[in-house]
Amino acid sequence: MGITKASPALLCSTLSFALLPLASAVAQANESEPSNTSAELDPIVVTATLGPRTVGESLSSVTVIDEEEIREKSPNEFQDLLQGQPGVWVKSNGSFGKNTSVYTRGTKNASTLFLVDGIRMHSATAGGASWQFFPPELVQRVEIVRGPKSSLYGADALGGVIQAFTLDPKEDGTGWVEAGAGNFNTQKTAAGVGGVFGDTRVSLSGVHRETDGTAVVTDGDDKGFRNTAGVGRVAHEFDNGGEASVLMFQSEGNTEFQGGETDFMLRALGAKLDAPVTDYWRQSIQFSESRDETETPVYGSEFNTRTRTARWVNTLTVDVHELALGAETMTDVVEGTTAFDETSRTNTALFGQLRLNFGPSDVQLSLRGDDNEAYGTNETGAIAFGHSLDRSHRVRFSYGTAFRAPTFNDLYYPYEKYTYSWGTYEYQGNPDLEAVESESFELGVGGNYRFWFWDMALYQLNVENLIVTRPGSNGVNSPQNVDKARIRGLELQSGLEKNDWKAQVSVSLMDPENRSNSNDLEHRSTQTLRLDISKQLGTWNLGGTVVAANHRYDDEDNEDRLPGYGTLDLRAGWVFAPGWMGKLSVENVFDKERRTATYGSSGNEYYTTAGRTAMLTVRYDFR
Repeated sequence: MGITKASPALLCSTLSFALLPLASAVAQANESEPSNTSAELDPIVVTATLGPRTVGESLSSVTVIDEEEIREKSPNEFQDLLQGQPGVWVKSNGSFGKNTSVYTRGTKNASTLFLVDGIRMHSATAGGASWQFFPPELVQRVEIVRGPKSSLYGADALGGVIQAFTLDPKEDGTGWVEAGAGNFNTQKTAAGVGGVFGDTRVSLSGVHRETDGTAVVTDGDDKGFRNTAGVGRVAHEFDNGGEASVLMFQSEGNTEFQGGETDFMLRALGAKLDAPVTDYWRQSIQFSESRDETETPVYGSEFNTRTRTARWVNTLTVDVHELALGAETMTDVVEGTTAFDETSRTNTALFGQLRLNFGPSDVQLSLRGDDNEAYGTNETGAIAFGHSLDRSHRVRFSYGTAFRAPTFNDLYYPYEKYTYSWGTYEYQGNPDLEAVESESFELGVGGNYRFWFWDMALYQLNVENLIVTRPGSNGVNSPQNVDKARIRGLELQSGLEKNDWKAQVSVSLMDPENRSNSNDLEHRSTQTLRLDISKQLGTWNLGGTVVAANHRYDDEDNEDRLPGYGTLDLRAGWVFAPGWMGKLSVENVFDKERRTATYGSSGNEYYTTAGRTAMLTVRYDFR
């Protein structure tokens, strides 16, 4: 059984024990080296603002997962990179391609916007992204921006934005192949090739993974997963500093769940032009289309959603100040076996951001207006202020408003009655729903030194018009705008790179209160911890990850309590010949059971994730 409750004392003791080997390294770093901002510990990010800025300059709470970290961890699923990161909680109905939700700062899955190279990925019917079908092998970098970003991205960025950047070649004639196998009859093959030919970069990568899987419910049968995915990119740089690029990504396969299976396909197509007009004026335009398609024979259902977007941004620079103005149009289209009352909706928007710099102080102002033919108009804005106390320390404050759009299921789902082993369930959409709205306050302070950094953020999120599904006067369940929520939190994170040691730790404390009944919002752990640590020993790299969380509730009334848990993952990599690397990873070393949600109505059956999972891979990089 797993840990029944991860208390603050447990989190603190786990953290203290894990960091003991690093204490002397930190002390030595502080004593032997002068304080100096490191570019590696304050990387450039593009998701938090309309343009590249360092994490400190972005005036947002940002976590960056770079290519080296992704390759070192070699996660089985993309969401493994996200679990336990500051302010991020992941819930899944089992392991290996099963339904997954990402909660950012206590907000629902549909309130976290997922971008792939700037392309919005989501299901217009369900609302959130299909995180479980996105392979980590094709990812070069991940940026996690916490806090409202609707003033830049519109709907669904109420909790934050997560952007994945796919593989992009940096050298001429590079390539790699990888093969792996593990328990649960898991097999993986992957390969990629890329090159730089004058001013043109070309890359093509693909991966195939399949597994018999493991039980997803208590005492259930094994449920498998099969996935084939690929990404291709062509980018050309012009002499004037501009760039044109084309991207195609696709992931397709089959996943089994308790009671059936689903065939799925994700696709993203995008073309982007970024070019200077004058020395002070730069513009970019992107056309994209994303698809999320599923077919589930046992239900006789097929849901195919398509999102087409055109986005135009103009950036004007005057000395150290910058003004960005843009326009965006987006159309969602739904097809399939369900007869929705409406099958398309268009959203148009105008937005802008002003960035001002006054020596050690920065000010950012942003404003956006969205006009959606389904749920009306929404205006959102944000203001942020940052001040450098000295070369290493910086304080920031921000306020912003945001909104989450009702989904097609929320608005237009036709009346249906479902019969299950535990009873019947009636559901119908509500076309009178309004968008969920929020306001957020954040105060942050951080230190960035030559070999280590730390950051602390306090925030409060006030949410209105929460959409919950409840029985109406006719007894039929339907979405309603009824609840308010207040989510308060504290996020702490720190990282170190010194003497071949690398470590990052994050602690998140949260109070997600449903203001209608003073209960905790369901599915949210209020205390989480993540620790990643690694050591380079010659040709060997040894590392581990600890993730712990306290209990959470699976229902609005806080009657179904799920136990907390703690897991340990270990990994070892060995460069045994030029270009060759072997890697062994063992997740959930102590084989702890992790209950993620209740299943059925009996009260004693649960969705569970896999126990101990081992994977051995061999990779060859060539030039």
